[in-house]
This record gives sequence, structure tokens and C-alpha cells, in this order.
Amino acid sequence: MAVVLTSLADVLALDFDDIIDVRAPAEWAEDHLPGAISLPVLDDAERARVGTIYKQVSPFTARKVGAALVAKNAALHLEGPLADKPGGWRPLVYCWRGGQRSGSFASILAQIGWRVEVVAGGYKTWRRLVVDALYNAPFPFRLVVLDGNTGSGKTEVLNLLPARGVQVVDLEGLANHRGSLFGRVGEQPSQKAFEGRLALALARLDPARPVVVEAESAKVGECRLPPRLWRAMVEAPRVAIEAPRAARAGYLVRAYADLVADVARLDAVVASLAPAHPREVIADWRAMVAAGDFAGVAEGLMARHYDPRYGKHRSRMPAPATEVAVEGLDDLAGLADRVAAVVRGM
Repeated sequence: MAVVLTSLADVLALDFDDIIDVRAPAEWAEDHLPGAISLPVLDDAERARVGTIYKQVSPFTARKVGAALVAKNAALHLEGPLADKPGGWRPLVYCWRGGQRSGSFASILAQIGWRVEVVAGGYKTWRRLVVDALYNAPFPFRLVVLDGNTGSGKTEVLNLLPARGVQVVDLEGLANHRGSLFGRVGEQPSQKAFEGRLALALARLDPARPVVVEAESAKVGECRLPPRLWRAMVEAPRVAIEAPRAARAGYLVRAYADLVADVARLDAVVASLAPAHPREVIADWRAMVAAGDFAGVAEGLMARHYDPRYGKHRSRMPAPATEVAVEGLDDLAGLADRVAAVVRGM
């Protein structure tokens, strides 16, 4: 039986023990249904081989070779990751278009006695739902942008807001990036994978209530924001955290402890700013890094690099910000309380 997905709500409601992506590893790595595991019935080289035979020899020969490879790989999966699955196990299987690869593997699983189903239209159905939600449908949410200069604790405050009854979307979390030159957190997802994460995060929200997002540029690392979301952010009311530069510098040293611990990486990032600043400024910053004066480096970067750029970016925003001023950044829970109160009053 085929599972028909007509909305992202259908994806969120899927109730299977495992979702199995039988496409080739490279296809799975670029993007896949949320929570899916990779059990390819053709690896990348085998898929290319079958495709070449299809074009250069005949579709019949390609199907025959493909069937043999699928049977071989299915046996490896059955003897490996699926060996301990019980009789009541319920898998959902999909491939690129819901065709031969998923159908073949599902047939084998069904013959064993498992209650297997396939996704009608395969991965392309999922991708179409994501594109429709992010690029084709009207943007349904009323946004509030959480703003503030570098080091003002925006991301931590954002993630404290749900406990206070405020809806949020953590764009930096979805993109595995902290939104600055120092910001990569592990490997970033592909653009398609980022869009899938974003579409599902939005699908979980109530359009009748405001949604808070952190101030970003049109890209978070290498992940591009969909134009409709970006336009909504530009036009949204803003809540800006205002904190003294020294407090922000101290916060950055704490928040970027992983980078502070890797002096060589920090030095390389500072050195990469050479095209944007005088040579002597870069030399001073690198000397501070070498001496372990990380708060000094942070203050220098904010004064000469980040704060001016933030100011220029904000000057293009059509609406003034509601400021939430603090003297220090040690009580982020209290700061989140104040931000939540402002959002609820908007």
C-alpha cells in the first residue's frame, strides 16, 4: 500500500517504526525525509552503472542488472541492520519517485511478513511539499525579530522563549551555524536539507500566534533563507537587546569557548579579516589572540567590525526596534522573561 502525503502535517503524523530511504548514499546525503535511515538498494557506482546500461544498451538489460544488484543489497540489509527486527515491525520505504527501487525492496520485506508501505511519489513528493510551503504559498506567520549587537545573547534568549510560551524558529540551529565568521557548528546541511528542516519547523507552529526569529542576513553560513521568509523578517517589528560592549565581550568568550580553546583556528579567522581592516589592526588582534586576551579581541572585533556592520544593516530596516536594555548578561533567564513580555504585548 502507498502512503499519500498531501501536506507537511501528513509528514509530521507519520507513525512507522522506521522510514527507509533506499536511494543511493549521495542522494540520501543531500536530503531525505526527516528521521529516515539510509539502506540503499544501489550504491552510487551501481546506480551510475545501471543508468549507463539503460541509455547505451537497453531498458530491459538495465532492469535485469538492477534487479540482481537490488537482490544482493537487500540480502545484505536483511542479514545486517534488519536482522533483529521483530515480526510486528512496520517500515515505510521510499526512493526517488516511488518506483522500482522502493517497490522491489518493499516486496521483499512484505514477503517476509512485515507490514511495509511505500511513499507515493517517493522523495519528489517530500521535496514538492517543502518547495510549496517555502516558495509558493503565502507566508502565513507574523514574525518578531530578536535583534541586538554581536554578543548580546540573542540565540540563548531565543531558545529560552518556548518555556515562556513564545513560539520561535532557531534559524542558526537549523543551519548548524552561529551566524558569523566564527559561527560554524559542525557540518552545515545542504540547501535542500536546510529547507526541509525549516519547512517542518514552521509546520509545527500556530499561525495565529507570533513567531520570534533571530536577526540574520539573507544567508546563515551557506544556507540561504527563502525570499518570502526574508521579506517577512525585514518588515517585522524588532525587539533589540542592548548591552554594554564589555558585557558582550565577556559573554562571547563564554559562548565561544570551543573557539577560544582552539587558538590556531581563532588566529586563522582573525587573519582572514585582513582585506577589511588595516594591517596594523589585524596585527594587534592577532597579538591579543597569542597573548590569550580573548575579551580584548572580542571588544576590538565588535568596535571595528561587527557593530558598524550591524548598524548599517539596521539602517535599512523600515520599523524602529523596541529596546530591552541590560547592564550585564549573567541573568539570561531574566532577560528572556523581559523579551517574552515585550513579544506578548506586540
